[in-house]
Amino acid sequence: MNLLYSNDKPGEYPNSWYAATANPQEQFEPLNGSARADVCVVGGGYTGLSAALHLAEAGLSVVLIEAHKVGFGASGRNGGQLGSGQRMGQDGLGALMGTDEADKLWGLAEDAKALVKDLIARHSIECDLKPGVAETGSSVGDVAELHEYAELLNTRYSYDKIDILDAAACQAICPSPDYKGGILDRDAAHLHPLNYALGLARAAAAAGVRIYEKSLVQSVEEGQPAIVHTDGGTVQADHVILACNGYLGSLNRQVARRVMPINNFIIATKPLGAEAKHVLAQDVAVADSKFVVNYFRLSADKRLLFGGGESYGYRFPSDITSVVRKPMNRVFPHLKDVQIDYAWGGTLGITMKRMPYLARLAPNILSASGYSGHGVGTATHAGQLMARAIQGQADGFDTMARVPAPAFPGGAGLRTPLLVLAMTWYALRDRLGL
Repeated sequence: MNLLYSNDKPGEYPNSWYAATANPQEQFEPLNGSARADVCVVGGGYTGLSAALHLAEAGLSVVLIEAHKVGFGASGRNGGQLGSGQRMGQDGLGALMGTDEADKLWGLAEDAKALVKDLIARHSIECDLKPGVAETGSSVGDVAELHEYAELLNTRYSYDKIDILDAAACQAICPSPDYKGGILDRDAAHLHPLNYALGLARAAAAAGVRIYEKSLVQSVEEGQPAIVHTDGGTVQADHVILACNGYLGSLNRQVARRVMPINNFIIATKPLGAEAKHVLAQDVAVADSKFVVNYFRLSADKRLLFGGGESYGYRFPSDITSVVRKPMNRVFPHLKDVQIDYAWGGTLGITMKRMPYLARLAPNILSASGYSGHGVGTATHAGQLMARAIQGQADGFDTMARVPAPAFPGGAGLRTPLLVLAMTWYALRDRLGL
């Protein structure tokens, strides 16, 4: 099964609120024939677009190949949250790698967040960037852990941009009966993810990147130069970057053993008007403490964009709305009958440790993927780190590449059934409040 074509129409964005409100975009032709470049980037999401942009700005010739359209995958469908830190908390990273490495990873994560904001400002990308992401707890224990973590960041990293929310303060921001408190990160942010991707593509094209859409990469032939084979031609390049995330398919077995595609889903309500203040009294994004995370925010036209729900297997469910409406109704019971105008799914990449997998697959082939739901900043930054590594400045890339990335047990045949068992167990714990 090729996930590039399993759930979507070739060369088209899903019927999402993001696609319906996308900025005007340039159409890029497919690759027909042969091309030569210093670097060939495979994948037109945040990772690939950022890598291509930074390489072109450094004076290298770059070809970017995208199977559908730029921003087609998770980069154009996600919850739009730009969070602080890595996907794994600093306490967990310290236990995994030691405090010195954890400290370096915190610094890189802060660089990632700053990079996104800088790119948006420098290239005048209109993507509704707004500050503030709240993390909420559904139990007293969850809230205590969030408060303790905020104190750790303040004590160890002097990160003083988090507000501690008791039950009343949390309700003043998000009046949901499910939440007992939390934290508000004022330096985190949220944005329109597809318009951000389209802005990166526009900037990359302006910098000289040759972008080819509707061009499926069939194989990458190692060598010097490497040869990227597509359904319409070939690209010879001194370096290759694989930036495919959940849509990698069989392009590289080393990555496929460590990065597993899973699906996630979002719905958009009708514009809520005055009712919006009973969902979010402040224009911030929210992610809760459940293992099967619920995440949401208000759109520019006051719709609730709500992501969550469980679905196993690589096919999208026939009724995405009903899948996501269930957790939305638990968080906001008063919206149980609200009209849903859009419902869409997307495929992302996860790893065993929920940390991205950056690797040098060959002397001149780099890969970054597996952002595990933390990709707005991390993927953008990974692209920059790979661009720098190609130019001989590999410190940041090497730090990220040292994060342990065990293969999923059972290989491609068993990893999905094992994940289903794990997710079912954790979803049950969420429902029981354990």
